[in-house]
Amino acid sequence: MALRSERSLDQTDWKILRELQQDGRLSFNELGKRVGLSAPAAAERVRKLEDAGIITSYGARVDATRFGLPLLVFIQLRCAPDRCLFKTSSAEKFPEILEMHRLGGHHCTMLKVALSSMEHLEAFQERLDAYGEYTINVVTSNLFTKHIIDWEQPEVDLHPSAQQEWDKR
Repeated sequence: MALRSERSLDQTDWKILRELQQDGRLSFNELGKRVGLSAPAAAERVRKLEDAGIITSYGARVDATRFGLPLLVFIQLRCAPDRCLFKTSSAEKFPEILEMHRLGGHHCTMLKVALSSMEHLEAFQERLDAYGEYTINVVTSNLFTKHIIDWEQPEVDLHPSAQQEWDKR
Protein backbone atom coordinates (compact mmCIF):
# COMPACT_ATOMS: atom_id res chain seq x y z
CA MET A 1 0.00 0.00 0.00
CA ALA A 2 1.50 3.32 -1.02
CA LEU A 3 1.11 6.48 1.02
CA ARG A 4 -1.35 8.93 -0.49
CA SER A 5 -1.70 12.56 0.49
CA GLU A 6 -3.30 15.64 -1.01
CA ARG A 7 0.14 17.21 -1.38
CA SER A 8 3.13 15.26 -2.63
CA LEU A 9 6.05 15.46 -0.20
CA ASP A 10 9.63 15.35 -1.44
CA GLN A 11 12.74 14.35 0.52
CA THR A 12 13.32 17.92 1.75
CA ASP A 13 9.74 18.17 3.04
CA TRP A 14 10.25 14.92 4.97
CA LYS A 15 13.54 16.21 6.41
CA ILE A 16 11.77 19.38 7.56
CA LEU A 17 8.92 17.40 9.11
CA ARG A 18 11.34 15.11 10.97
CA GLU A 19 13.31 18.05 12.34
CA LEU A 20 10.25 20.04 13.41
CA GLN A 21 8.61 17.02 15.03
CA GLN A 22 11.77 16.55 17.10
CA ASP A 23 12.06 20.26 17.94
CA GLY A 24 9.31 22.66 16.90
CA ARG A 25 11.31 25.60 18.29
CA LEU A 26 14.07 25.45 15.68
CA SER A 27 14.87 28.77 14.04
CA PHE A 28 14.56 28.85 10.26
CA ASN A 29 18.31 29.43 10.17
CA GLU A 30 19.02 26.22 12.12
CA LEU A 31 16.33 24.28 10.28
CA GLY A 32 17.81 25.35 6.96
CA LYS A 33 21.29 24.20 8.02
CA ARG A 34 19.94 20.80 9.04
CA VAL A 35 18.05 20.19 5.80
CA GLY A 36 20.39 21.92 3.34
CA LEU A 37 18.40 25.09 2.61
CA SER A 38 18.82 28.81 3.24
CA ALA A 39 16.77 30.26 6.09
CA PRO A 40 14.30 31.98 3.68
CA ALA A 41 13.89 28.77 1.66
CA ALA A 42 13.28 26.76 4.86
CA ALA A 43 10.71 29.36 5.99
CA GLU A 44 8.94 29.17 2.63
CA ARG A 45 8.83 25.35 2.75
CA VAL A 46 7.41 25.43 6.28
CA ARG A 47 4.80 28.01 5.25
CA LYS A 48 3.72 25.77 2.36
CA LEU A 49 3.47 22.76 4.69
CA GLU A 50 1.34 24.86 7.07
CA ASP A 51 -0.86 26.18 4.23
CA ALA A 52 -1.40 22.60 3.01
CA GLY A 53 -2.58 21.63 6.51
CA ILE A 54 0.27 19.14 6.95
CA ILE A 55 1.77 21.11 9.84
CA THR A 56 -1.21 21.98 12.01
CA SER A 57 0.33 23.35 15.20
CA TYR A 58 3.38 23.67 17.40
CA GLY A 59 3.52 22.87 21.09
CA ALA A 60 5.28 21.33 24.03
CA ARG A 61 4.86 17.73 25.17
CA VAL A 62 4.40 17.62 28.91
CA ASP A 63 4.61 14.84 31.47
CA ALA A 64 1.32 14.90 33.38
CA THR A 65 2.82 12.81 36.19
CA ARG A 66 5.23 15.66 36.99
CA PHE A 67 2.38 18.03 37.85
CA GLY A 68 0.11 15.71 39.79
CA LEU A 69 -1.76 13.59 37.26
CA PRO A 70 -0.02 10.20 37.47
CA LEU A 71 -3.05 8.03 36.63
CA LEU A 72 -3.66 7.55 32.90
CA VAL A 73 -6.72 5.64 31.72
CA PHE A 74 -8.35 4.84 28.40
CA ILE A 75 -12.12 4.66 28.51
CA GLN A 76 -14.23 3.02 25.84
CA LEU A 77 -17.67 4.61 26.01
CA ARG A 78 -20.93 3.40 24.50
CA CYS A 79 -23.23 6.38 24.69
CA ALA A 80 -26.92 6.14 25.35
CA PRO A 81 -28.85 7.15 22.19
CA ASP A 82 -29.97 10.55 23.45
CA ARG A 83 -26.92 11.29 25.64
CA CYS A 84 -23.92 11.27 23.31
CA LEU A 85 -20.89 12.79 25.01
CA PHE A 86 -19.85 14.36 21.67
CA LYS A 87 -23.20 16.13 21.27
CA THR A 88 -24.38 16.92 24.79
CA SER A 89 -21.27 17.96 26.68
CA SER A 90 -18.33 20.33 26.44
CA ALA A 91 -14.61 20.09 27.13
CA GLU A 92 -14.96 22.43 30.10
CA LYS A 93 -17.07 19.82 31.93
CA PHE A 94 -14.29 17.22 31.57
CA PRO A 95 -10.89 18.93 31.86
CA GLU A 96 -9.29 15.54 32.61
CA ILE A 97 -9.86 14.37 29.02
CA LEU A 98 -6.65 14.61 26.99
CA GLU A 99 -8.04 13.04 23.82
CA MET A 100 -11.48 12.08 22.58
CA HIS A 101 -11.98 9.93 19.51
CA ARG A 102 -15.12 8.76 17.72
CA LEU A 103 -15.03 5.01 17.07
CA GLY A 104 -16.73 2.48 14.86
CA GLY A 105 -17.83 -0.77 16.45
CA HIS A 106 -19.35 -1.64 19.82
CA HIS A 107 -18.11 1.51 21.56
CA CYS A 108 -18.67 4.93 20.02
CA THR A 109 -15.98 6.90 21.86
CA MET A 110 -12.44 6.43 23.17
CA LEU A 111 -11.22 8.79 25.86
CA LYS A 112 -7.65 9.28 27.06
CA VAL A 113 -7.89 10.69 30.57
CA ALA A 114 -5.28 11.95 33.08
CA LEU A 115 -6.24 11.80 36.75
CA SER A 116 -4.63 12.49 40.12
CA SER A 117 -5.77 9.38 42.02
CA MET A 118 -8.20 6.47 42.19
CA GLU A 119 -10.58 8.77 44.09
CA HIS A 120 -10.38 11.22 41.21
CA LEU A 121 -11.18 8.33 38.83
CA GLU A 122 -14.25 7.43 40.91
CA ALA A 123 -15.49 11.03 40.81
CA PHE A 124 -14.86 11.13 37.05
CA GLN A 125 -16.85 7.89 36.63
CA GLU A 126 -19.79 9.41 38.49
CA ARG A 127 -19.87 12.30 36.01
CA LEU A 128 -19.48 9.91 33.08
CA ASP A 129 -22.30 7.60 34.24
CA ALA A 130 -24.91 9.94 32.74
CA TYR A 131 -23.65 9.26 29.20
CA GLY A 132 -23.81 5.48 28.91
CA GLU A 133 -21.83 2.29 29.47
CA TYR A 134 -18.06 2.24 29.52
CA THR A 135 -14.98 0.11 30.01
CA ILE A 136 -11.98 1.55 31.82
CA ASN A 137 -8.44 0.45 31.08
CA VAL A 138 -5.79 1.70 33.50
CA VAL A 139 -2.36 2.26 31.97
CA THR A 140 0.28 0.47 34.05
CA SER A 141 3.26 1.54 31.93
CA ASN A 142 3.97 3.27 28.65
CA LEU A 143 6.00 0.96 26.44
CA PHE A 144 6.08 3.05 23.27
CA THR A 145 4.94 6.48 22.18
CA LYS A 146 5.60 7.56 18.62
CA HIS A 147 5.98 11.30 18.41
CA ILE A 148 7.45 11.45 14.92
CA ILE A 149 5.59 10.52 11.75
CA ASP A 150 8.05 9.47 9.06
CA TRP A 151 6.56 7.63 6.10
CA GLU A 152 9.04 8.78 3.50
CA GLN A 153 9.90 5.15 2.72
CA PRO A 154 7.43 2.25 2.82
CA GLU A 155 7.77 0.30 6.05
CA VAL A 156 6.29 -2.93 4.71
CA ASP A 157 7.07 -5.20 1.81
CA LEU A 158 4.79 -4.14 -0.99
CA HIS A 159 3.31 -6.26 -3.73
CA PRO A 160 5.48 -5.68 -6.85
CA SER A 161 2.78 -3.60 -8.59
CA ALA A 162 2.33 -1.43 -5.49
CA GLN A 163 6.12 -1.03 -5.21
CA GLN A 164 6.24 0.16 -8.84
CA GLU A 165 3.51 2.71 -8.05
CA TRP A 166 5.46 3.87 -4.98
CA ASP A 167 8.66 4.21 -7.01
CA LYS A 168 6.88 6.46 -9.56
CA ARG A 169 6.35 9.13 -6.88
